[in-house]
Amino acid sequence: MRKTTTLAMILAGGRVDELNVLTLYRPKSALPFGSFVRVIDFPLSNLMRSGIERVAILSQYRSYSLINHIGTGAAWDMQGRNRSISILPPYTGSDQHDWYRGSADAVHRNLDFIKYTSPENVLVLSGDHIYKMDYQKILEYHHEKDADLTMVFIRVPLEKAHRFGLAALDDEDGERGGRVIGYWEKPEQPESDWASLTVMLFKPNVLYKFLQENQIQESFEFGRDIIPAMMAAGYRVYGYKFRGYWGYTRTIEEYWQSNMDLLGERPLIDLEAWGLRTNLDHRGIRDFQPTIVGDYAHIENSLIYNGCRIDGTVRNSIISPGVVIEKNSVVENSILFFNSHIGRNCLLSKVVADVDCRFRDGARVGAEPGASASRITVLGQDNTIPAGAFIEQGAVIYPKLSESSWKSTVAGGEVLR
Repeated sequence: MRKTTTLAMILAGGRVDELNVLTLYRPKSALPFGSFVRVIDFPLSNLMRSGIERVAILSQYRSYSLINHIGTGAAWDMQGRNRSISILPPYTGSDQHDWYRGSADAVHRNLDFIKYTSPENVLVLSGDHIYKMDYQKILEYHHEKDADLTMVFIRVPLEKAHRFGLAALDDEDGERGGRVIGYWEKPEQPESDWASLTVMLFKPNVLYKFLQENQIQESFEFGRDIIPAMMAAGYRVYGYKFRGYWGYTRTIEEYWQSNMDLLGERPLIDLEAWGLRTNLDHRGIRDFQPTIVGDYAHIENSLIYNGCRIDGTVRNSIISPGVVIEKNSVVENSILFFNSHIGRNCLLSKVVADVDCRFRDGARVGAEPGASASRITVLGQDNTIPAGAFIEQGAVIYPKLSESSWKSTVAGGEVLR
């Protein structure tokens, strides 16, 4: 059977307020994850394994980190005559005067690129979800049903369902999926627990039609506008049921939990088994020397990448390249980004610390000695926490604070700018 051509459009441009200081200088899709990869590596690796080799990334918010990470696309074998990754930022001039105003608007503004590529399928993906998926199975289902749009859904707890786009599916294909007979975007009173993964496969001509018609009505979102319009017009919209792991990273708590799912004897996420690829040239990851574990170190249920020096205790934590943890310090239930330095006699409990943070001797973040934190403390990049300072659990520290901004104690839940 002839292989059909598919263009993947990855929505990777935004930041979310819930991730706070972690996305002040990068889009959410470029967030470090699991010590040395990035969140966008998951959809990119899925595309590589699925044999979809023509990819466009729609990015607009502080794209430098994302552009650096994508590079030439070689890390995902997307270089060649018919293989490529293109980064498509918004532009001004002629008929364009603004940022991308929503997911559908971002795709609409690049219709000329899609038509130039002339694909037989257009796959629209979110760039900030953690999952492993074979998109070829979605393509097979899409063509089998002669669908105009096939969406992928996963079952979520009903008490959390109001946060997502939700669908009601008929029982046409049982466990595989069915026709979408109802769709609601983030309803206050959910009528279904099948949540959209923002994986949408379109017939190109149908996509063109609805994007162009709905732009006239100033309609900018797929979930709020395009999908209901297609259903109202009687187009064939189908849902494919996904039953694997899905990590949603919209909030600090979800981001932290998805990282913790890398740990344990049987982790829910196995980066090696999933065949995850990343750009090892970004931040020179491939050039770090092996991690040095000192005589006084104790490491338990943690993921530590190359380039670290560990002389203290690390428990249930994710440690990125270049991190140093000195003697008599304890790091537990925490995520430390690149090149952070923890001095002696420090305690970090349930902390997410961005790149280049320095903790002077005796600093305590998240909990008192002998206690465990229940709330996450978040530190923005390039901060120096003074010796002996105490940051209570749940505090938020903005990046690059001046020395005069620090206090000996930062209260729980306080935001320090």
